[in-house]
Amino acid sequence: MTATPKTDWQGKRVTPDQALARIEPGMNIFLGTGAAEPRTLVKRLMASDALNLQDLTLIQLLSFGDAISLEELRSNKYRLKTFFSGWVASEAITAGRVDLIPSRFSAIPWLIKGRQLPVDVAIIQVTPPDADGLCSLGIAVDVGRRVMAQASVVIGEVNANIPRTYGDTFVSVDEFDLLVESSEPAPVFPCWPVDDVYDRVAANVASVIEDGSCLGFTFGPLFEALPRHLSGKKDLGVHTPFITDAVMALVKSGAVTNRRKSTFRGKSLSCYAMGSMELMRWLDCNPLVEFQSIENVFNPMEIGRNPRFVAIFPARKVDLSGRIAMYAGKGQVTSGPGQAMDFLNGAEISPGGYTIFALPSRNLEGENNIRISIEGMPNQLNLPDSVNMIATEYGIASLSGRTLRERAQALIEIAHPDDRSGLVDEAKAENIIYRDQIFLAESAHLYPSQITERHTFKNGTAVRFRALKPSDEEGMRRLFYRFSDKAIYYRYFTPIKTMPHAKMQAYVNVDYRDVLSVVGLVGPPGQGQIIAEARFARHKDKPYVDVAFVVDEDYQGLGIATYLYRMLARLARQRGARGMTADVLATNQAMIKVFERGGYPVHSRFEDGAYALTVSFDKDTED
Repeated sequence: MTATPKTDWQGKRVTPDQALARIEPGMNIFLGTGAAEPRTLVKRLMASDALNLQDLTLIQLLSFGDAISLEELRSNKYRLKTFFSGWVASEAITAGRVDLIPSRFSAIPWLIKGRQLPVDVAIIQVTPPDADGLCSLGIAVDVGRRVMAQASVVIGEVNANIPRTYGDTFVSVDEFDLLVESSEPAPVFPCWPVDDVYDRVAANVASVIEDGSCLGFTFGPLFEALPRHLSGKKDLGVHTPFITDAVMALVKSGAVTNRRKSTFRGKSLSCYAMGSMELMRWLDCNPLVEFQSIENVFNPMEIGRNPRFVAIFPARKVDLSGRIAMYAGKGQVTSGPGQAMDFLNGAEISPGGYTIFALPSRNLEGENNIRISIEGMPNQLNLPDSVNMIATEYGIASLSGRTLRERAQALIEIAHPDDRSGLVDEAKAENIIYRDQIFLAESAHLYPSQITERHTFKNGTAVRFRALKPSDEEGMRRLFYRFSDKAIYYRYFTPIKTMPHAKMQAYVNVDYRDVLSVVGLVGPPGQGQIIAEARFARHKDKPYVDVAFVVDEDYQGLGIATYLYRMLARLARQRGARGMTADVLATNQAMIKVFERGGYPVHSRFEDGAYALTVSFDKDTED
């Protein structure tokens, strides 16, 4: 990428065959990882018939490149050990030609340091040295320094086509025994295509990411779609295994500043880069990106020092308890629980951190991705207590602090509408949810997911608004028991003392053809507390809706009731209503004032201790 002056490194320059002549049978050879694979030397190693290149063990953390021949691995000349089960290595692992080392990535440097994974020869791709004799490790730092310190022979493949990157990437030309010049182009990995389903999944993921969050990214259509939906956020941070075109797009959008990170502040941190030639050019001498070793990038303690760290993962299947089946097989980059655990733990340590697993509700064959059980499926992450949220194109299921029954309800709500009825029946049969659980099949297609708003009221109280869900039963029940007797009487016109499951589930299962209910929540994503509810129901004999709403007494006087009133009026008008009606007790002066200040003309009629209010939209003062 960047032109550098010639230095005395030419004195160490040899041909590929001369470099490979230093290898002896039985040696362990570390090869640069991923897009930084030293392809000139690897290709020559694969093609050579030299007698010394026998019974060799190749060690590569991530096998993304195409230089290692799977045909050659069928012979007894080479054996590949890898820590990653995806991409091209998957088929070979299954066939028994590649050894997979199950390990958390944060443990790999210590396996090398303790010589549990000894390295005799290190072959590392680097940029040409600068005038001071310093090369850059370029687009893969991982454990490069560790293996160079241990290997008896260190060979550098000098390639001017890779970007010179900043961070813990600089090594002196003196640290190499031999140097081989390469003209191989930087491997290019095309962006994944994004369809409408993944775009909607990404929109839902972005909806629960707050300003100032620090993100862990990886590959796939979900991450290609995310930048567009995150571009309006502020002061995001990046602490991720891979810098990709999607990360570049997010940084360019201005959403990423890294100002609120506690480690490597002001820098997007990674240890690998994979993507297009545009990405390679952008990374060249880019001070906004910091490349560090696995010891820093995958260290849960380092990850967790960043507040609001959000670990985002693609998932293949999920069951109703929150167990995850991750992707496996050829072409997959984020494949195994071992690659996820460090970031899961980091999110758990992070103040305000959480994990999101995202997937379409159905696969390409039209099969349901949300199951009763994922028993027997490969690549399971059987840690439901570490899964905070699940996202599909139909919404977000928040699982933290919820019972297995509540988790099941939340996950059924984000399954494909045509699959929900079957899941309900199966869950009842397995006693996962109540046998008397109400399910309105028609409402599965009618849930108004487009109703999503956020408003900051007096004293800085931020409230999120969305339509009520059946899984809100417990939240609404807790809201009911926080009310005083007076508040209950104002809302229900009767002194109700209890709200058991039978009553509350009937209340939260809304037939959205005739009823609309909106709840207000406070608190962080996934841990929101319902503090308000408003609803309207259509009159059967006139084009009006009857409205009622209630606000937690601890949050009254902030303007929430007025906001809900105007919100209901707007939503009612959008659904063709010409006005609203309500019954308000004469002693409930606070609610009467809400109607009077709501911006619509109000007609009242007093009878039996209550006002019958009628609000007309025909002569309103706002659109």
